[in-house]
Amino acid sequence: MLTLSWSLPPLLVGAALLFGYLLGSIPFGIVITRFAGTTDIRTIGSGNIGATNVLRTGRKDLAAFTLLGDALKGTAAVLVARAVFGPEAGLVAGLGAFAGHLWPVWLGFKGGKGVATFLGVTLALFWPGAVIFAIAWIAVAAATRYSSLSALVASLATPIGAVLMGQPVTALFLAALAVLLWAKHHANIARLLAGTEGKIGAKGKDTPKDAPVA
Repeated sequence: MLTLSWSLPPLLVGAALLFGYLLGSIPFGIVITRFAGTTDIRTIGSGNIGATNVLRTGRKDLAAFTLLGDALKGTAAVLVARAVFGPEAGLVAGLGAFAGHLWPVWLGFKGGKGVATFLGVTLALFWPGAVIFAIAWIAVAAATRYSSLSALVASLATPIGAVLMGQPVTALFLAALAVLLWAKHHANIARLLAGTEGKIGAKGKDTPKDAPVA
């Protein structure tokens, strides 16, 4: 659980943010698929680097490893920074990791949409929130088969759950991440409203650019 009284010096704020950003910017989807010798995922489906697009290679194992890597880099950023510099640094590093996944310097600032990293950061900050996220995602995905809608609903449910559980600081932070996540899904939201959004399991060649990815 996160309760804090802010006292982190500006230099450590910068260090924690940079550490989190560099860790979060590791493109596990590209690294894992490249080592496996599959197609460059930036040339298929949505062209994005998340687990959902990796799944379009037909390799569920690679998608699972990508999801795990993208989540755990967020978890690691928070836990390491917290252990070294305290809870405030963990919060800053979590933000950095999330931003790093969305805008990785190595890929011309064209990254994923933050779903797995949001989950990983939440796990480190407030593990019940990660449970809420997972349950909401699975429930919506089972009902609709829309990955993007599942992520949007889950990211909204998580800060609400934190508020209800008496974690206002955590809720505010997660709400800020959720705003960024929703912004990265703007094209998906437009397609959901138009009824043209691709569903989970859609073929890569039939999937439009900016389709839901993690």
